Amino acid sequence: MPEPVPGPNTHYDLSRARAALLLAVIRGRPGAQHDVEALRGLCQALGFETTLRTDPTAQAFQEELAQFRERLDTRSGPVSCALVALMAHGGPRGQLIGADGQEVQPEVLKQELSHCRVLRGCPKIFLLQACRGGNKDAGAGPTALPWYWRWLRAPPAIPSHADVLQIYADAQGSASKGSLPGSSDQADILTVYAAAEGYVAYRDDKGSDFIQTLVEVLRAKPGGDLLELLTEVNRRVCEQDVLGPDCDELRKACLEIRSSLRRRLCLQA
Repeated sequence: MPEPVPGPNTHYDLSRARAALLLAVIRGRPGAQHDVEALRGLCQALGFETTLRTDPTAQAFQEELAQFRERLDTRSGPVSCALVALMAHGGPRGQLIGADGQEVQPEVLKQELSHCRVLRGCPKIFLLQACRGGNKDAGAGPTALPWYWRWLRAPPAIPSHADVLQIYADAQGSASKGSLPGSSDQADILTVYAAAEGYVAYRDDKGSDFIQTLVEVLRAKPGGDLLELLTEVNRRVCEQDVLGPDCDELRKACLEIRSSLRRRLCLQA
């Protein structure tokens, strides 16, 4: 059976305006400024009208998302894509910690943008660089000493949560009155977490593996299919060994990618 020929209905139309909101807690997070600078430069290079807010409190996280949605809904022209990056310390149950030490649930922030009228049927991208718990992944694979691995030519350890595809047949609250045909509040959303649920996300003085690798991959191939590019980002992150700040043992990291996209998403033609 011949493969379907890509047509206009297989890709999101990104010919209109794009908007990005970057919310980052810098205070007490060494290297976070490098992530902010790298991600802001990437967004601007990809044609996003970019708004940056640093050191937001927990309440400011919510207020900034609400204002971002209002600006999009009241602008004169159409919008074809929105990107939101949330960078902060994370709590034991995946909550974000504002600059004031208070907590906010990332799902609440995502829900705010899913109600944006102008973005109905348009892709909404969320990037979350934060811990989602306190578990540390030692990886799965050879347990011999490093020199012995090379002598045996054994494959490197991989994160225990790598190579997992989750498909949800139903999402709670996915139905929405007034939705476009074939769409819902939960459709057209791409969320990328820096860590699997319950696990630590790593960052050092040079930034985080997630954000820095993401920027590197997208700058090298900005016109590629975003899901395919994210798979490459995850491969590179999974292959790295990280030394956690609270232990002397190497750990592994793995992204979690959740998608309800209905079309292919390419950020550059």
